[in-house]
Amino acid sequence: MFPVHQRITSNDGNTSRVPVSSGCEGFNFRTFRWAQTMLFAIDEINRKTDLLPNTDLGYVIYDSCFTISKAVEGTLTYLTGQDEAVPNYRCGNGAPLAALVGAGGSDLSIATARILGLYHFPQVSYSSSCSALESKFQFPTFLRTIPSDVHQSAAMARLVLHFGWTWVGAIAADDDYGKYGIKEFKEQVEEAGVCISFSETLPKVSSPEDIQRIVDTVVESTAKIIVVFSSDVDLSPLIHELLRHNVTNRTWIASEAWVTSALINQPGVSSVLGGTLGFGLKRADIPYLQNHLLDLDPYADPLNEEFWETVFNCTLDYGKALRQTRERAKGVNGSLSRGARGVPDGLCTGKEALEQLSNTYSDVSQLRITYSVYKAVYAVAHALHNLEHCEPGQGPFNRNSCAEITNFEPWQLMYYLKNVHFEVPNTGEEIFFNDGDVDGYYDIINWQVKGDGEVSYVTVGSYNGTAPREARMSILNGSIVWNNEELQPPRSVCSENCQPGTRKGIRQGEPVCCFDCIPCADGEISNTTNARECIQCGEDYWSNAARDACVPKTIEFLAFGEPLGITLIVISAFGALVTIAVGVVFVVRLGTPLVKANDALLSFSLLFSLVVTFLCSIVFLGEPQPWSCMTSQVALALGFALCLSSIMGKAAVLMLRAQALKAARSKAKAAAKAAKAAAEAAANSGSPDVIVTNTNNNNSDGNAGNPEVDSLTFGHQRAIAAVATLIQAVACTVWLIILPPHPVKNTAAQNVKIILECDEGSVVFICCIFAYDILLALLAFIFAFIARKLEDHFSEAKSVTFGMLVFFIVWISFVPAYLSTRGKFMVAVQIFAILASSFGLLACIFLPKCYVLLVKPERNTEEMMRPRSKPRDGTSTGTSASLATTATEVTATTASTAIDD
Repeated sequence: MFPVHQRITSNDGNTSRVPVSSGCEGFNFRTFRWAQTMLFAIDEINRKTDLLPNTDLGYVIYDSCFTISKAVEGTLTYLTGQDEAVPNYRCGNGAPLAALVGAGGSDLSIATARILGLYHFPQVSYSSSCSALESKFQFPTFLRTIPSDVHQSAAMARLVLHFGWTWVGAIAADDDYGKYGIKEFKEQVEEAGVCISFSETLPKVSSPEDIQRIVDTVVESTAKIIVVFSSDVDLSPLIHELLRHNVTNRTWIASEAWVTSALINQPGVSSVLGGTLGFGLKRADIPYLQNHLLDLDPYADPLNEEFWETVFNCTLDYGKALRQTRERAKGVNGSLSRGARGVPDGLCTGKEALEQLSNTYSDVSQLRITYSVYKAVYAVAHALHNLEHCEPGQGPFNRNSCAEITNFEPWQLMYYLKNVHFEVPNTGEEIFFNDGDVDGYYDIINWQVKGDGEVSYVTVGSYNGTAPREARMSILNGSIVWNNEELQPPRSVCSENCQPGTRKGIRQGEPVCCFDCIPCADGEISNTTNARECIQCGEDYWSNAARDACVPKTIEFLAFGEPLGITLIVISAFGALVTIAVGVVFVVRLGTPLVKANDALLSFSLLFSLVVTFLCSIVFLGEPQPWSCMTSQVALALGFALCLSSIMGKAAVLMLRAQALKAARSKAKAAAKAAKAAAEAAANSGSPDVIVTNTNNNNSDGNAGNPEVDSLTFGHQRAIAAVATLIQAVACTVWLIILPPHPVKNTAAQNVKIILECDEGSVVFICCIFAYDILLALLAFIFAFIARKLEDHFSEAKSVTFGMLVFFIVWISFVPAYLSTRGKFMVAVQIFAILASSFGLLACIFLPKCYVLLVKPERNTEEMMRPRSKPRDGTSTGTSASLATTATEVTATTASTAIDD
């Protein structure tokens, strides 16, 4: 059974008469060659003396017309032995039926195999590769000499993966061959991450609308690779339409059914199909086959006759030729010429030379399915040979019986067919069936355009489905010529590969092969192509600019050698030297009234604490170490504690002096008013005997009411400073023992840097430590502020007040500046705050004194330390050293007034 014709003729669908078998049209030279190859093989076998020496093979050829209905009709006709399809019984004479070779396409074989399986009738197919035929439950008597499409689908999938194509189109015929083949291909490639851009089905009955829709889909799709599982007959209309639309720049992956088909490889298809890759069956040369094909008797049977008339475009029927000639003559001049009366135009002689034609029928350069037909005939012959030569008593059937070659049942031949094992003549290929199938071996064929525009089939590789998985495909990439004669494989992707440094972002509602490349976030990398996720860098690493590698983070700290560090060191050293210089000045002028007016030891402790604060700022520089973290924080806390406690001691004395002076002034004013009132009263009474001798009785209590004597001595001041500092020292010691400051790597402040800094160890401790310093500063400020109106030629209270104001302004400004900076600049801000506050205290407290000591030494006298002249309100103000004089003057004035009166 061969599909010698491409289709059945259309009928009118009339149901008012007895149905008749449809005729066929569209003679197919390629499939006719297959039929002639079977005849050649049978003739070759009948001449052999080592194969069926005592039996001749016969044949009956049925035309399936590439249609299921005709295949079923032929099968029933074959089984019943009648010229018409009468099911259920056989009524025929002659030799027994052996096997069916056929029936062409997979859907035809599926239909025939279901019927033949009911009778256990052997069927050997030469071109039905559909994987559905593997089921022995449905098709128990089906065998084939062509590999199953399971291998071909796997081969196509491996080819697509080999070239890295992830975006392919799929076209399949609307039959079992196309549907099963493309289904298995899709499953395998989709499992490997390949996406199907489109999937179209070729109509079995030509439909211009469907063909145009498929062409539009191919044109609109961005897929450059199109896989086609179809026969040449079904694919041919689509190729013609693609040619008409000049659809180029596509690479086609062909199945074995059309990869070497002359029906597809027509002149002019190179622009569309050039560079096609496909899988062809094993090729072989069959000696003398071409001679048999060319030695054809046109009068032997109707098929030969139709072939001859089609290929030479003439007719072998004299009467038909004469009628055609008459019709043409009537159309010209209405009469026949004398020559036409002898030999009509268009009449074949039967002697035309086939060898002069360039026709697919006589082309034996690509014997692939033809070779499969050849093997199928030999498989049946060898099975019959084994059946005929069964040794009596050693047979495979009941009681070791054998079958008779002249009278056997189909199932008996089926046994021998399943177990046949032979070598094909001339090629040496071993043939045996593994559960009805043969090994999956394919040649990989490339359509390469020659100089004259013709397409040649070049084998560029092979696929062996039985080999180890990694060695199944062998392909020579460099020998492939792609579409438009490109030497590099085309790219067929929905989205370009995501390079290292990016990750794939899925597009909602689109296949996984369509994606966006999203750059990795800071601190994340991807070092592979098409990474699905970015990798987080380690704690001490950060992503580089390309986001494809993790690099060590930059180590940052305020180093001694950088410009900012050098600047801070110079300023700190300068501040310490200035403070030491002030101390030297005080030592030199130690016996002067100005220095003596203040506790010299307290002044030196204040200067020492300022030196400590200046120098401790240097310890903040450099790479943090355990010792430097502890030293810097503790030295700063103790330095400010000593400094502020010393200032607080001075301010406390000044405050008490101011309070005492205020009380003395109030008493003096009260005494003066009393004396004046007494004098006025005496004058008004007219009695000169009343004489006031002393109105200052408030001073009779001695030192208790004398503001000249300080209630806080130098010893008290020193004790205050020592105790306040000792409290801080104890707190710092506990801090260092329990939770000392230590160096840490700060990776959270800045992503690209590791900031080496000191961790305070305990937030509670450091808050308490510096809160204590703030408390001392507040007390000092309050004391100094209260004493700010203590007026003399040198107002130390005002200096302390301004110094503390500068201190607070600096540290209040420091907080937002510190919080708004990162890294080493936080240390720089802290150092600037330390230096600024230290310079502020040094300048406000000691600059006026140094000015007097160095520039105005004439003011450094006891008189200058005494009160100023009478103030504007007429009351007496001054320092504690001048209060006694003021009280005496008030008493004398009151007495004189009384005497005068």
